[in-house]
Amino acid sequence: MTAQTYCDRLVQDMPFLTGLGRLSEQQVDRIILQLNRYYPQILSNKDAEKFRNPKVSLRVRLCDLLGHLQRSGERDCQEFYRALYIHAQPLHSCLPSRHALQNSDCTELDSGTAGRELSDRGPVAFLTCLGLAAGLALLVYCCPPDPKVLPGARRVLGFSPVIVDRHVSRFLLAFLTDDLGGL
Repeated sequence: MTAQTYCDRLVQDMPFLTGLGRLSEQQVDRIILQLNRYYPQILSNKDAEKFRNPKVSLRVRLCDLLGHLQRSGERDCQEFYRALYIHAQPLHSCLPSRHALQNSDCTELDSGTAGRELSDRGPVAFLTCLGLAAGLALLVYCCPPDPKVLPGARRVLGFSPVIVDRHVSRFLLAFLTDDLGGL
């Protein structure tokens, strides 16, 4: 399967981007200004003024801008996507071409944010286990060293790390294997 070019993506995304209410006037202006200021070879001052003309409807200006970028070439389309990501990130993540990329084997243009989820036990289980281990360690180390004070408790606490270690380690290992299973 051949990689989808930015120009192909722009053709695929054009109906979505020009849809009513997708991009605001401010977002389009910021994208045009970025392309004009940082890449004047992509959009000249004359082109930027034409695409920012408030007398023309936003949809028409956006269609003209996207058509201009498609005719300009791959690098210009790529810079448009970079500007779109900077100024309209939520919209950028919903583009039809991004969903097509995520469903295909081609993931070079994907940001790779998937797979960073917590296990179903969550952070509360981890913090509970950590608190239990710290509490037991505190009990063992802060217990008075005098064998006459609570001798029965001293014997129980002396063996409790061995007993607790076995049960807690099973829980921790189960927690870790759930987290590492997605890697």
